[in-house]
Amino acid sequence: MPLYHKLGDFPQKRHTQFEKPNGGFYYEQLFGTEGFHGHSSLSYHVHRPTQVKEILNSYSVEPKIAIGKNIKSLLFKGFELKPENDFLDSRKAMMVNKDCIIGLAAPKESLRNYFYKNADADEMLFIHKGKGKLRTMLGNIPFEYGDYLIIPRGIIYQIEFETEENRLFYVESYSPFYTPKRYKNQSGQHLEHSPFCERDFILPNELETHDEKGDFLIKIKKEGMIHEVVYATHPFDVVGWDGYNFPYGFSIHNFEPITGRVHQPPPVHQTFETATFVVCSFCPRLYDYHPKAIPAPYNHSNIDSDEVLYYVDGDFMSRNNIEQGHITLHPKGIPHGPAPGAMERSIGHKETLELAVMVDTFRPLMVTEEAMGLDDGQYYKSWTE
Repeated sequence: MPLYHKLGDFPQKRHTQFEKPNGGFYYEQLFGTEGFHGHSSLSYHVHRPTQVKEILNSYSVEPKIAIGKNIKSLLFKGFELKPENDFLDSRKAMMVNKDCIIGLAAPKESLRNYFYKNADADEMLFIHKGKGKLRTMLGNIPFEYGDYLIIPRGIIYQIEFETEENRLFYVESYSPFYTPKRYKNQSGQHLEHSPFCERDFILPNELETHDEKGDFLIKIKKEGMIHEVVYATHPFDVVGWDGYNFPYGFSIHNFEPITGRVHQPPPVHQTFETATFVVCSFCPRLYDYHPKAIPAPYNHSNIDSDEVLYYVDGDFMSRNNIEQGHITLHPKGIPHGPAPGAMERSIGHKETLELAVMVDTFRPLMVTEEAMGLDDGQYYKSWTE
């Protein structure tokens, strides 16, 4: 996230004494990525952030693989995923590879009884249904329908819902999320042709500072395991911080689509990138305006990537019988394109109101048992006439 942000109080000079008003010192912590090379922030804590009292249970949450080497196009009915009370229990991995986990969640209750930290992966939570607040050690972020929440690895957080019906599409990435390089200049500022700019980001605010000792349970995800760790002090004890590594939000409704006289390729919809996959936002937009334009996408072969589409809202022009919450997987190795009749049906239309999130991975995805429980069983045949 190439944007400087700060909250609370901190010393003018880094790595220097920062005295408490009533005596003693605040404790500085470097919160960084990619060793000491990537983005980082400096936070100042009431208590030492290193105080582990106990390590309780450790248990595996590794996804169970149903299809390890896949060539079949698949459709999963996401809204058939049954809601669960607990936030972590509700998260179900659908597709995985060595670079990421793509999943769904339908939590009914807020995460209040413990704190959560993903020590392996940055997280992208897309809010399909629900409203609430992401509470983190570096400040809080309100969210609602259509928001992406980007949570860097190592961030300790809780999540509060104002709603009981909550549907999330999420990606855990083992490399950091960035906005696309071609949207930015050398110093990281978004350029004029970018479909969004710094004003659109939802930055942390409302810094919570808790000066509390006791037993604070943090569930830490690391190497496919959840470790239940008891901290001696409240993890939200930061009095101030500044830097470039922090959670933030971005609304899909603030993505300004790039259009043209003829059909534009998927990269014009790109919103985030990592070293191993990209994320695109398909938003309401005007169709192509060449007099002979075909608004439907052309057939294309996924030679270099697996394509995952999560359907959010609207009429999905290129497909038949697609509903909210459906997920399609188009694997590398075979071509795909509009459903029969979709190309002809699109001609003459002026706009689309579709809303979808796409994840293109550069390595093939394995399909989990959880996903196959939502499989429609027929999608790969949907291009036959």
